[in-house]
Amino acid sequence: MGLIRKIIIGHNPKDAMAYYVGMRAGPRTVSAIMLDEEYLHRYSKPRYLIYVEGEEGTTLWKASIDTPCTIEYDLNF
Repeated sequence: MGLIRKIIIGHNPKDAMAYYVGMRAGPRTVSAIMLDEEYLHRYSKPRYLIYVEGEEGTTLWKASIDTPCTIEYDLNF
């Protein structure tokens, strides 16, 4: 599976929250969005993890568990 570039979390994309790699989150920047495949395998529910990077390193910022999402992958043309 390719790298996730953007995730829109919510039922209606117009009213949902969007996160993308490179987005500023206070003093930090979203560095990665990943599908937690171990969680999917164990519980049969998707869980997306959003990581931020700052001076202290990379930290898990948010998790979306079994929520309607729209995923946009990085296509590197």
